[in-house]
Order: sequence, then structure tokens, then C-alpha cells
Amino acid sequence: MKSKSPHAQPSTGRNDPSGAPAFLWALVGVMSAIEIVVSLSEIGLFGSSNWRWFTVAIGAFWQPLFSGEIAPMYPGQQFLMFITYAFLHGGIGHLALNCVVLLSLGKLATTRVGAGRTLLVLFLSAVGGSLAFGLLSPSNIPMIGASGAAFGLIGLWQAWEYGILKQSGQSLRPVISAIIALVAANFVFFYMMNGGLAWETHLGGWLVGWLSGRSFARI
Repeated sequence: MKSKSPHAQPSTGRNDPSGAPAFLWALVGVMSAIEIVVSLSEIGLFGSSNWRWFTVAIGAFWQPLFSGEIAPMYPGQQFLMFITYAFLHGGIGHLALNCVVLLSLGKLATTRVGAGRTLLVLFLSAVGGSLAFGLLSPSNIPMIGASGAAFGLIGLWQAWEYGILKQSGQSLRPVISAIIALVAANFVFFYMMNGGLAWETHLGGWLVGWLSGRSFARI
């Protein structure tokens, strides 16, 4: 999406994650380290093949735990899982996709609103994504992945583009079309993955990002 406004583009390339701030690389590094360890354990290089299941058991978001159907494995799990799920992934591909979004759009967000507010958007989007999953999903399958935070950055970016176009009197069609395409893509992948896509998490994260972009993270 493009705008004639000089504020529509940051001074650094938003599609180039190589110059992302250190805090984003640190977050991605933790996620990557966890995934690499459990992936290597699964192929028998060290540890136990049960490590992935153990990390999911203690760190994933569990809807039955949210609803009170099952008891937590440790004190505070029912609260910590609102953020710990974002550090776990289902494979290298799942991890890579989320990391690219976090680094590229996270770099853009930091350029515009600073590290503190970018971190707050990521945190709130992750929590909003898990909350939406807990409220909307009937699934007992554990939910993992940083897509809630990633969609929060997408919502933030689209809220900015909306504000820029509206303020300059330009057509809002590019933003509306992009949102419709995003919704359509989620439904397509949901059916392609036989219901394995946590669209509720994407929705919750996106809504938090949009609201952030129209409030405390507004430009």
C-alpha cells in the first residue's frame, strides 16, 4: 500500500529485516533457540524425543486450561500461557514465517514509534491473540506460535496506512482491499490446513495492533 504522504514510508527499508533493532533479534533468537533444540532432539542428536511435547505441555496456550476444564501443571500456568505460547513453534517453516514478519514490520514500528511502544504492541497483541483463541475456539488442541504478535504488527501498519490516507483525503480502498485479502487468505489456509490454522489468534492480534495504531502507537 502506498501513499503520497511523506510519512507513508520510513527512512529505512521496511522489507529488509537485516537492520532490525537488537531487542527484536533477541526475541527471535530465543524463539529460534527453542525450536532448534526441540527439532534436533526429535531426530535423536541429543536429549529426548519428548522434549517438543514437554515444551508444548508447559508453554502452549490450552483452551481447556483457560476454561477451567483442566488444572495447571505448575502455579501460574493459566496466566503465563498467554505469552509463553508465542515463543513456541511447530517447525522451522512456522518459525521462519513469523520471524520475517516480526523483524521487518518490527523494524518499521521501531522507526516510527520507538522500541518501548513496539514492545508493548507485541506484548498486547500476543495476549490479545491468545485471549481471542480462548474465547472463540472450541478446540482442545494446544495453540503455539508468534502469529498473534505478528498480526498485531500487521494491524498496526494497516492502521497507520488508514490514518495517512484518511488525513490526506485519499481513497481508503487500498487499506480495505488489503484487509479483505488478509481475511480471505486466513480462510483459505484454514481449509487447506484442515482447521489447523488459529485464525482466532490472528484476529485477536490484528485487532490489538489496529487499536494500538489508532491510540498510544499512533503516528
